[in-house]
Amino acid sequence: MDATRLRDVQAPLKKQYQEDPGSAVVTLHADGELDGTGIACRVRTAGAIAGALAEAGLHPATGGDGTQLCSGDMLLEALVACAGVTMRAVATSMGLEVSGTVRAEGDLDFRGTLGVDKEAPVGFRDVRLSFALDTTADEDQVARLVALTERYCVVLQTIKGNPHTEVAVTTAR
Repeated sequence: MDATRLRDVQAPLKKQYQEDPGSAVVTLHADGELDGTGIACRVRTAGAIAGALAEAGLHPATGGDGTQLCSGDMLLEALVACAGVTMRAVATSMGLEVSGTVRAEGDLDFRGTLGVDKEAPVGFRDVRLSFALDTTADEDQVARLVALTERYCVVLQTIKGNPHTEVAVTTAR
């Protein structure tokens, strides 16, 4: 997709969202099934293979055997995917040719999630996102590309923003 096509596709959406801000609020969702045969959760995927199941389980550092997806890895994968797609969209809008790689790393202290040390944090302590780019863009263009990617990457902004989160439970009796 080139910049003109991207603008053509997005223009009516931008107009709609300006005229009716409420229509821009979309609730995304993910569904999972608690697996009764082990310590796992089957997550339904969205997109091209809608309804496919990805099975998440324990990370080897918490007793898993490494055959199932780790939800921490999945979070970093979501960050990489979002940052990559966002960068490609921004580059397209800017008329820049950009290729390369995106990498996310996160540091976890598994003492927290295993309850070994009540002072150890549960969750990522640090997250790093990096890009190795192949481009003819100049330094200023790359700086703008990265700044706009950071600004518009939904997953990155969610991680940075610490959104209000609720947990609800219903039980069948």
